[in-house]
Formats: sequence, C-alpha cells, structure tokens
Amino acid sequence: MPSYTITVTTGSQWFAGTDDYIYITLVGSKGCSEKNLLDKPFYNDFERGAIDSYDITISEDIGEIQLIKIEKYKYWYKDNWYCRHITLKTPSGDYLEFPCYRWINNDKEIILREGTAKLVTQDVTQILKQHRRKELEERQKQYRWKEWYPGFLLSIDAHSHSDLPLDIQFDSEKGVDFVMNYTKAMENLFVNSFMHMFQSSWSDFADFERIFVRISNTISEYVMQHWQEDFMFGYQFLNGCNPVLIKKCKKLPENFPVTHDMVECSLERNLTLQEEMEHDNIFIIDFYLLDGISANKTDPCTIQYITAPLCLLYKNIENKIVPIAIQLNQIPGPENPIFLPSDAKYDWLLAKIWVRSSDFHIHQTVSHLLRTHLLTEVFAIAMYRQLPAVHPIFKLIIPHVRFTIAINTKAREELICECGLFDKANATGGGGHVELVLRAMKEFTYESLCFPESIKMRGMEDKEKIPYYFYRDDGIKVWEAILAFVEDVIDIYYESDETVCEDSEIQAFVKDVLVFGLQDNEASGFPKTMKTKEKLVEYITLVIFTASGQHAAVNFGQFDWCSWIPNAPPTMRCPPPKTKGEVTIQYIIESLPDRGRSCWHLGAVWALSQFQDSELFLGMYPDEHFVEKPVKKAMAKFKKNLDDITSFILDRNKNKKLPYYYLSPDKIPNSVAV
Repeated sequence: MPSYTITVTTGSQWFAGTDDYIYITLVGSKGCSEKNLLDKPFYNDFERGAIDSYDITISEDIGEIQLIKIEKYKYWYKDNWYCRHITLKTPSGDYLEFPCYRWINNDKEIILREGTAKLVTQDVTQILKQHRRKELEERQKQYRWKEWYPGFLLSIDAHSHSDLPLDIQFDSEKGVDFVMNYTKAMENLFVNSFMHMFQSSWSDFADFERIFVRISNTISEYVMQHWQEDFMFGYQFLNGCNPVLIKKCKKLPENFPVTHDMVECSLERNLTLQEEMEHDNIFIIDFYLLDGISANKTDPCTIQYITAPLCLLYKNIENKIVPIAIQLNQIPGPENPIFLPSDAKYDWLLAKIWVRSSDFHIHQTVSHLLRTHLLTEVFAIAMYRQLPAVHPIFKLIIPHVRFTIAINTKAREELICECGLFDKANATGGGGHVELVLRAMKEFTYESLCFPESIKMRGMEDKEKIPYYFYRDDGIKVWEAILAFVEDVIDIYYESDETVCEDSEIQAFVKDVLVFGLQDNEASGFPKTMKTKEKLVEYITLVIFTASGQHAAVNFGQFDWCSWIPNAPPTMRCPPPKTKGEVTIQYIIESLPDRGRSCWHLGAVWALSQFQDSELFLGMYPDEHFVEKPVKKAMAKFKKNLDDITSFILDRNKNKKLPYYYLSPDKIPNSVAV
C-alpha cells in the first residue's frame, strides 16, 4: 500500500497555532485517499511556528497527486489556524510543495494544489480547471468592490478592519490603531503636556523647540536649525518627503508674471531670466490643485486657510536649488504680490512657510494617499478577484500588497473619515482632502506612475544639469532592479506575446483594475488589455514599485521633514498677506498651528514614519509562493542587485549632513502597510 510523509508548517505569528482536529485527503489523477487525521498521541500538534510530520498509508494507488484537501474541526472552542505550507513526500521519494499561507477558521476546508506556477492555458485536467475556477468564484464573493466616496478609486467592500477576510487582516489590529498610535507617539515625544492649551498659540519659534526636547533625529534637528535658509527650502523639493512636484520651467505661466527686474538680484550668471530658463536653470512648483479647496471648518473656534501658490526656483552657480519668487494665489493682481528674497525678512519667510504648508497638503493627500495607498489597494483587490494562487503573477504580486487593504480600511475607519483624526490638525480636513483627491484623479495617469517617465515628464532627467536629485537617481536604480526581476520571472512563464494575449486571467486582472478600480477612467491611460510581454513587464513593475519604492519615498521621511512645525504647517490660522512690508514675527506665530494641532501633527508624522513590527523589506520573500528553482535563482539575482544599490547609497551618504536613504532597498518595505 502506498505510503506518504506529510510535513505541515504552522505560521509563527500570534495565535497561528490550533488545538483543533486537522484532517487531510489526497486527491490524485485516479481517485482520492481516505480522510486522515493528522495527530500524534500525547503530542501537542500545530503549535505556533511548529513543523509537524506524519506518515500516512492509503489503501490503493490514486495516481499522480493533483490536490490536497485540509479540513479543520473544532476541538472545544473557536480556534483559527494559520497554515504556511505542506510538503508531501511520495512513495517514489519525490517531494511536492503545497503553498498555503492562509488562515483556516471555524469548521472549514481548503483545497491546495501543488505549488508549480501555471497559466490557465497550461491546465489540462478537468479537476485542476475546476479548482482554479472555483477558487476565483469564492474570492470574488469575498473581495468585492465598493465606492467609499463618489469619484474615488474603488476600495474593498468592508466597513471595518474586522469585516475583512481573515487572510488580509493585520496579525494584531492594535498595532495599526491610529488613535492608539498617535497617543503613544505623543507620550513618547513628551508633548501631552501641551494638549490642555489646545487652541493657544506658541510664543515664538523657540517655543516650538520645547516639543523637540526628547527627539533625537539627525535630519529633523538639521531642519530645525536651517529651515529658514533658502537652500533648505529648495533642497526639500528634490529630496524631501514630496520630491515629485518640481518641474523644469521653460516658460512662465501667464498667471505668474515674474519679470527679470524682480529677480535680477538672485541670478548669478549675468543672464536674463529668459536666458536662465533656456539654460535649464529655472524650475517651478505650481500648487494649482489647491485653488478653491475648502478649508477645514470642523472647529468653529479656529478659522483655517489654504492657498494655491506658485514658486519659482533657481539653480545657482553652486548647483543649489533656491527660491527666487513666490506668488501665494493663482490669480495675479495688486492684492496678490510676488514675494522675493529681496523683500523684508518676515515677508519672505512667511511666503516660504505658505508654500511649505501647501506642499504638505499635496504630499499627504495626492502623493501619499492617492498615488500609493489607494492605487495599491486597487491592484490588490483585482489580484485577489482575478488571479488564482497558482498564477505566476499572483505569486509575484502578493508580497507587495501585504496588509495594504487592511491599513487603508483602518484609515477609512479612523483617519480620513468624517470627524476622523485628519480633521484634528489639517486645513484640508473636514472634506477638503476629499475635494483634493477628486481633483487629482483627473490628472491621474499610467505614464506618470512609471518612474522613468514621471521624471522625464517634469524635465528632471539630466543628472549633469540637475545634480543632487537623489530621489531620481536612487529611484531609477530601484525601478530598473525591479524591472529586471519581473522580466526574469515573466520570461519563465510567457514564451511570447501570444502567450500573454491568451492568458484570460491576466486580461481579466488588468481589465478589473481599469473598469472597476479606476471606474473606467480611460483618460488615465491604464490599459484594458495586455498584448505584449514588454508591456506586462512594465505594468507589473509599476505595481511593485508603487507599493514599495514610491511609497517609501513619500512616507518614511515624514518625521524627518515635517516634525519641525514651521517647516510643514498642517494648517494656517491667518490669511495670507495681501501687501508687503506688514508681516511681523507675531503675525507668523499666530498664523502657524496652535499648540494642540501641532501636537496632533507631530504624533501623526511620527506614527506614520515607523516601520511595522517584523517588517519585510524589498527582496525579502520568506513566504515561498514560488517553488521552482529558476524563480528562486531570479530572486537571488534580484536580492544581489538590491544589495549593490544599498551599498552604493550607504557609501554616498557617508559624512553627509543630509543623507538620503528613503530609496535604499534595506529601508523599502515590500508593501504599503503603514
């Protein structure tokens, strides 16, 4: 009688083990085995992190193993079990791997197939075709699209984190509770003592330093010391936490009437402003998306303000990017002056503060929320709905959507919802952030999400003319490493463009992303069909880079660059000046956030900048969804490329006062999980 050895690995996360009865049935090409209880007398099986082996003998030859069925029955109370994977040693001595990486809850059965990745066209037996189809049918019932707000990218149909399928919930919900994390942050930073003075203003800039007493952070301290300098202001548009807005300026917008005479004293090459533009030395930031966005009115005691500035920047002879002109609103006129470095000290300083506040709003709502969090959730839902676990693209993507749906659901519960935490400190709270997302959606394009293209679209690709743009330099390296890895994997499974066209599941995936996730926004440029291997490689690279590198670049610098409140005010409490020569230090202090909002802001940027417990960084794949040696070889090559990039960045950052490390692979989490 045939004998098999079954090895079962239980997950190591909290509560992964079980005391329930576990049964296994082998499904072969000639029939099924009996249902076998996996149990050792006087032995506590399936403990957290355990590896348990069992020998089973079946009564007859059932042929080549196609599937294994696992059933769990309650012992004495509800006890979920997380099964990582199962290895089956056959009578011939071969080993078959059955990846699982799923929770089995209640009295439920799951059916697993051997882990070799297969396209839908490669399944020939009816039993495997049926299993593939049934898996997707069940997933499509679990992972349903929902419109959280009219016009938004679609999200998961779940009211709360606990409503999500167990497989995509956080291991510990407490770890991602925004209220708890903010409170913990403020305790850690010793700022709670200010909360009783919630709506009172700070006394002066030195007063802000009091909340920095217990902070030890090289970049944030450097920002605190140098934030008023023009160099620091300009540098942030290259390498701060929102390095995606700066553009080369070849022609001034009609609504930004800067003249050569205005900025002549800032130009250092004896060229006119027009000539400086022709020599690629002028750059612009335009916050037009903020024009007309409703300011927060949730607190009747505090009026809050939003502007939509334009800012002109100049690359000086030291190759530093510095501001040379700022207009605080979009429509020029006598009550909307253009502020210059030659103006009175506090006029110029307040103009720069307004720009920094506007940059904070665009960063949080567009660069961070929309273009990483919400988009990655779309990819994740479409993946679960349209790609079975045996599909190579499912195996490739799943590490990069880990916990994304969960963190976004928590955000909709506590952070960006009506009366959520976002309203407590931000001028775009109370609905302005929703208006801003809807406006940004109109300019949301596939091309702008492909990293090299996004750099070219802004005219920022020339390393010689625009040095020290580390976001660009490191981002290109990471993008190319991911692209090479994706290409290696896709080459294993797709022989030709025709193979791509024939893959009905990958076609359904990209269609689901556009038609449902993006609400059929064809203007976005997202494809509805996939016709070539080259485009598939680019598309999956975009998915992985968005979830990993791009999110890291705009998320983990928040505490570095935004914890010093005057450098990134989340709200402004006085209107922007309409004339020059009247701004005082007292007016600036009264414009900045009050003590309470400053504390909420500080807690937020601290909490959002922390890595998850047991974070998995780019190139780390402890869950072995792939079992094939060629893919594991590609993974090793990918990890080597990432390690080389990490070493390069580490060497470059040596002795730098402002090191740039957000796109160092050892600091890029695999997925959007915070």
